[in-house]
Amino acid sequence: MGLFIVFEGVEGSGKSTQSRELYRRLQKAELEAVLIREPGGTPTAEYVRDWLIGGHDISPLTELLLFSATRASLVESVIRPALSKGEIVVCDRYIYSTLAYQGYGRGMDMGAIDNLNGIATGGLEPELVVLLDLPPDIGFQRKRGGDPNDRFEREDLAFHQRVHEGYNALAANDPKRWLVLDASLPMESLASAIWDRVLEIQAER
Repeated sequence: MGLFIVFEGVEGSGKSTQSRELYRRLQKAELEAVLIREPGGTPTAEYVRDWLIGGHDISPLTELLLFSATRASLVESVIRPALSKGEIVVCDRYIYSTLAYQGYGRGMDMGAIDNLNGIATGGLEPELVVLLDLPPDIGFQRKRGGDPNDRFEREDLAFHQRVHEGYNALAANDPKRWLVLDASLPMESLASAIWDRVLEIQAER
């Protein structure tokens, strides 16, 4: 069985950068790896991603169901097949984004979200969740105004603060699975800390 690693964090935390860097290191070490993102990772999911990010007529419930649908497709057609071949799957966002954004951020029922996540993934959870912890206001400063067409970046600071608090609550509830790092640290320091944890997990298996 392969290894499943997920990156999480608020806007501008650097999770996409660090997920790409981990994938680069895995390739350099000649380890079979797959890099994917949520929502996305399949042709249909990438199409839905554009709608989720740029749409203007999406209710919270519709948003939740769309995320769940794209996740089900990604798990079924990409993640599980890769893991079954013994590959390392690096995923930029996963079920925890839904709990943080739609649960803590939008105030949707956490039990319902948990149920949907379970259905969409068949209960598949990663061995490691890397949380790049950064206050939302600093994250937006990094993005220098961000993408005006991104629905999530247009949300007010209070929304993103709830998301940030949600991530930290999720990490506190599962400290063995989560690696929480200060995202304000230098990029290379973060990459090294992540790489060290991955090597530890590999050695323990």
